[in-house]
Amino acid sequence: MKALILSGGKGTRLRPLTYTGAKQLVPVANKPILWYCIESIVAAGITDIGIIISPETGEEVKTKTGNGDRFGAKIEYILQAEPLGLAHAVKIAQPFLGDDSFIMFLGDNLIESQLEKFLANFQQKQLDALILLRQVADPTAFGVATVDESGKVLQLVEKPKNPASNLALVGVYFFKNTIHTAISQIAPSARGELEITDAIQKLIDTDKNVAASELEGWWLDTGKKDDILAANQIVLDARLKSKNLGEVDADSNISGRVEIGVGSKVTNCKIRGPVVIGENCHLEHAYIGPYTSISDRVTIIDTDIEHSVILNDTNITGIHQRIVDSVLGQRVKMQVSPKRPQALRFLVGDDSQLEIM
Repeated sequence: MKALILSGGKGTRLRPLTYTGAKQLVPVANKPILWYCIESIVAAGITDIGIIISPETGEEVKTKTGNGDRFGAKIEYILQAEPLGLAHAVKIAQPFLGDDSFIMFLGDNLIESQLEKFLANFQQKQLDALILLRQVADPTAFGVATVDESGKVLQLVEKPKNPASNLALVGVYFFKNTIHTAISQIAPSARGELEITDAIQKLIDTDKNVAASELEGWWLDTGKKDDILAANQIVLDARLKSKNLGEVDADSNISGRVEIGVGSKVTNCKIRGPVVIGENCHLEHAYIGPYTSISDRVTIIDTDIEHSVILNDTNITGIHQRIVDSVLGQRVKMQVSPKRPQALRFLVGDDSQLEIM
C-alpha cells in the first residue's frame, strides 16, 4: 500500500500568501498543513509516500518537508508541470504507484478521523475505490455523491448546479490499481482537467466495486483565509498542551493552554490560551488572545492580537488597535508611522484583503 499526496496547484484562493509559498505549507497551530497529512498516513501504517509538486512551489515543499525521515516515511517527489486535474496527478504518478493500491490525500485538507478504519474497510471488502463523504450546506462547490442504503456509490458529479444530495467528497480517497485503467478511458472536462470524479464514475459504469463511508468529526479544506483560522482554532482546541521552553517574566500573566518555544522571551504580556508561540520570538507589552498561533522569530511589541495566525519573521510594533481574524505572512513589518498628520500608509501586494475599522 502506498500513498499519494497532492501538494501542487497555485493556491489562488490564499493569495497573496501563496504568491511566494505553497498553500500546503501554511501553518496551522505552527505546523504545515501538509505535515498533518503525512502524519495521518504514517499513523495508518503507510510509509511509502509520493508527493505531487508544482514548478512554482515544489522546491520549497521538498526543502521544508525533506525525504520523510522525520515522519518515519520514505518520500518521493513527483513534478506535475501543469495543474491538469486530480486524475492527471494520479496518471503522472503511475510509475511510482506501480500495481499497488494507494490512498490519495489532498494536501490542503485536514480530517479529525483516523485513517485506519477506512483502510481496513477498503481492504477487507476488496474495493476498487472507497470515497469519504461529508454532509455540507452548499454541495454545489464540491464533487457530490449519490449512494444507496448499503453505502454503494451510484453516481458522482463534479460541482453540480442541481445537486442530487448534500454529500460532498472529502479530499481523501482509497484506490485499487484499476483506477489507472479508468483514468485512461476519460477525457478532460470542460475546464480542461482530468477529473477524479469522472474516473471514479468510470469505475461505477464498468461495474467495479465502489463504496463510500461518511466522515465523522471535523473536515477542513484550508483553501481560504477564514478556513485557515477555523482550522487553527479547531486544532488548538483539540491538540494543544501547555509547555514553556522559553522565558516568561514575573510581570506577565498567562492563563489557559499556552505553548512557548525554545528561545522565546515574554515580557510584561497577557496571554490567554489556547495560544502557541514558536521559537526565538520576542513579545513585550502585548496581549495575545485565544486561538492565536505565532510562528518562529516573530516580534510583537505594544500590540493586541487575537484569533490570528502570524508566520515566521514578522515584526508588529505599536499597533494601538486590536488585530483580530487575521493571517499575516512571512517577514511582514507592521508599525505606526511617527509622522503627522495621523494617516494610514500601505505597501500592499496583489489580491491582498484589508479591513480598516
